[in-house]
Amino acid sequence: MGVFTYNDEEISSVAPEKLYKALTKDADSITPRVLEAIQSVEIVEGNGGPGTIKKITVLEGGKTSYVLEKVDAVDEANLGYDYSFVGGTALDESLEKVTFVTKVVAGPNGGSIGKVTVNYHTKGDAPLSEAVREETMAKGTGLFKAIEGYILANPDY
Repeated sequence: MGVFTYNDEEISSVAPEKLYKALTKDADSITPRVLEAIQSVEIVEGNGGPGTIKKITVLEGGKTSYVLEKVDAVDEANLGYDYSFVGGTALDESLEKVTFVTKVVAGPNGGSIGKVTVNYHTKGDAPLSEAVREETMAKGTGLFKAIEGYILANPDY
């Protein structure tokens, strides 16, 4: 298995604790409202903590697919949340899994910086396709910005 690691950061004007809550605790209900492609997020095993398996159903290009997401770690005190895509029809066939190690830290002017380390675990010794990496990173950025937009549009959140 090959492992390919990439880091990314997104800056937000939203306070760290509020952004973390929306990205983690409330993401299952917010995501289908802010991203048209996400049809549903449902817990299929667990209680939301580490070990929980979620099924995220997506409709893109008229085709329905899904990804299974496993919650790996939740660190509310340090605003950390780690998870993995471990299966499903939406996981590229070249990948065994994709892990995300995320953290929200204080940013400029009372805002936040969302930090993520993404580890792509390919099957066998397959290389990581640049198209797969770019698509995954773009979807992650889109999700971050959509949830940030939801918070900004709903000041009482």
